[in-house]
Amino acid sequence: MTRSYRIGQIVPSSNTTMETEIPAMFRAREALHPERFTFHSSRMRMHRVTPEELANMNKEGLRCAAELSDARMDVMSTACLVAIMAQGLGYHREVERDFARIARENNSDAKVMTSAGALIHGLKALGARKVSLLAPYMKPLTDKVVAYIESEGIEVVDRICFEIADNLEVGKRDPMRLLEDVKRLNVANVDAVVLSACVQMQSIPAVASAQSMLGLPVTSTSICTVRNMLDLLELPSATPGFGALLAPMV
Repeated sequence: MTRSYRIGQIVPSSNTTMETEIPAMFRAREALHPERFTFHSSRMRMHRVTPEELANMNKEGLRCAAELSDARMDVMSTACLVAIMAQGLGYHREVERDFARIARENNSDAKVMTSAGALIHGLKALGARKVSLLAPYMKPLTDKVVAYIESEGIEVVDRICFEIADNLEVGKRDPMRLLEDVKRLNVANVDAVVLSACVQMQSIPAVASAQSMLGLPVTSTSICTVRNMLDLLELPSATPGFGALLAPMV
């Protein structure tokens, strides 16, 4: 009998990307592996990517975790990187502990994670000690993301931020523009490039082309999220077409 897994995401109300990019990668995996997946979300209100709205949104996370655990997810994750990283260094571990507590109190044994923690997990799986990245955030929030990544032992050599405050506009940005954007990024001596350090900024259509163009491992936070989910579920991650992190050799 084919095993089916339930994937839960705690999604900002204005996010239009994580419920498309994450399933797309899992559907591609289904063509190669026997496991099947269903996708379920609970939403937190957020319109503009500002410190105030991110902090308010985070307060809804525990409610969302309880709702998803009602449906007996196999794994559940937040779907907003900057909301976690803006709250202080190492904060993803506190969120994961809180989610695990809520799940257990609800008699759920779901694996729990965050997209913020997934980016760190993915970069370390690549063995990356130095990276450069693209992000849609305003500069002060981008600085917090960079500081967070560096606090986890990964140097950020260069970053470009597009300073888009409206989260809906972030989701509308053409991912193929990243192939031009990345040409302005200093990638000398880096181990990997993060094509999108934001789960709302679409990236997966451009990842393989960017990796070929740069001759370096290229990933994104959504790809790292899928890798982290598969690792927690103890499933093979090999899914060609989505960069080095999901390539068979990783």
